[in-house]
Amino acid sequence: MATEIKAPNFPESVAEGSVATWHKKPGDSVERDELLVEIETDKVVLEVLAPEAGTLSEIKAEEGDTVQSEQVLGLLGAAEAKADKADAKEESEEESKDESKKESNDAPKAESKSDSKPAASGKTHDVKAPSFPESIQEGTVATWHKKIGEAVKRDEVLADIETDKVVLEVVAPADGALKEIKAEEGSQVESEQVLAIFAEGAGDDSGADEGASAESRGDESEASGSETDEKVGDKILAPAARKLVAEHDLDVNKIEGTGKGGRILKEDVQRAVKEGNAKKASQPSAAPQKAAAAAPAVEGERPEKRVPMSRLRQTIAKRLVQAQQTAAMLTTYNEVDMGAVMALRAQYKDTFQKSHDVKLGFMGFFVKAASEALKRFPDVNASIDGTDIVYHGYQDIGVAVSTDRGLVVPVLRDTDSMKIADVEKTIVDFGKRARDGKLGIDEMQGGTFTITNGGIFGSLMSTPIINPPQTAILGMHKIQERPMAVNGKVEIRPMMYLAVSYDHRMIDGKDAVQFLVTIKELLEDPARLLLDI
Repeated sequence: MATEIKAPNFPESVAEGSVATWHKKPGDSVERDELLVEIETDKVVLEVLAPEAGTLSEIKAEEGDTVQSEQVLGLLGAAEAKADKADAKEESEEESKDESKKESNDAPKAESKSDSKPAASGKTHDVKAPSFPESIQEGTVATWHKKIGEAVKRDEVLADIETDKVVLEVVAPADGALKEIKAEEGSQVESEQVLAIFAEGAGDDSGADEGASAESRGDESEASGSETDEKVGDKILAPAARKLVAEHDLDVNKIEGTGKGGRILKEDVQRAVKEGNAKKASQPSAAPQKAAAAAPAVEGERPEKRVPMSRLRQTIAKRLVQAQQTAAMLTTYNEVDMGAVMALRAQYKDTFQKSHDVKLGFMGFFVKAASEALKRFPDVNASIDGTDIVYHGYQDIGVAVSTDRGLVVPVLRDTDSMKIADVEKTIVDFGKRARDGKLGIDEMQGGTFTITNGGIFGSLMSTPIINPPQTAILGMHKIQERPMAVNGKVEIRPMMYLAVSYDHRMIDGKDAVQFLVTIKELLEDPARLLLDI
């Protein structure tokens, strides 16, 4: 009996997905939990694994098709169902071999010599960008992990495509090598646009080191490679190298090429930039004196650089503006004496790290304090959905994490039941995977409240912006010693300003102020967190 292969159960905010890549063909045998197909949503790429061992008997949703949550993608039959097909395929291959031998005997010796090389099979593939969901219009080629002619294995990552949601990986369709790159790093590409040409069986490890011929390696730069290489004077530049030369305004005659025939590669330009030995000599101005007088003289260089805004940064900008335009946002401030938390941390940090294999930071205390305060003030833990108010009977706290690509907010689930050690471990894991671009979309959805810590960058005070559809956000800041009046005396205390921005449509000022005061009191007396008082 056939087993249905279904799409994953999409989160509520994901309406549909697209079938990106089938890794198996009908008739292929598969093992349990082996990767069958990838589904792309507007948030992340989801993997569909084989529910059991067997044979892929039918594909019902082809690559590029739009599918719904839990839609049937294909059928998986019993393993023995492949036997008949395998026998037929074997007989066909035997006949093909016999024909090949016959043709081989009749062919001229010159051709026989050429055919004996372990070169490419001759079959080429278009390497395409993934099928973007409707909410994503285009992406940017972030990184090519392989160079032209470099040998790769099937499913090895060729390139990364950056969208406003997530970084998508483009993998090799077979064993072979890139023959031509059509979309260089930084290029804007659309859904299913051809990124490169891929040749099966090609690659440096199958004889490409020696150059199949001058036509395919050396002369290709000037003849057939006009779409990828460019000749500047006596120098031949690879496309990626040409882009870097233009960005850094370098003199190509000062760059030594290490590629075939002196071809300048991307690595050559990067080395020249690092060493600083390929800058163009300053040229005397040839402009008329009248034009020169039009602008005031400025000493020194005044460089400018224009780069396109990343998809993630565009989305962040759009959502921040949207939050300010749609929410009646106000901010209330307070300050907390961090002395008690710092003393507790100093006393137990070594023991804590030995016991839990993670450092004891401040975020664990803030998450636990916020969880308790959210239980006491359910309006702060609620969200607005149209004209409805949704009260959440749990605390899922998002923690803002800064990456090179921008800010992401992974969510800690059920923080009320988490221990401080669990909070610290999860935040460390979030930070590492966020910087590597490995966070799943389900990990960044569904938060009921957010904490952001500008203090790690030195911020003394700021006004955080709400993360819709949430109705409040807590801003932490730098701990700074200040003179404070304590029991009628002036003492130097480690103080931190706190800020809570809230949607006044949902939360009254009284509740927002008391919520923040509760967090302050819990942090200034950490025993309250343990005694639940």
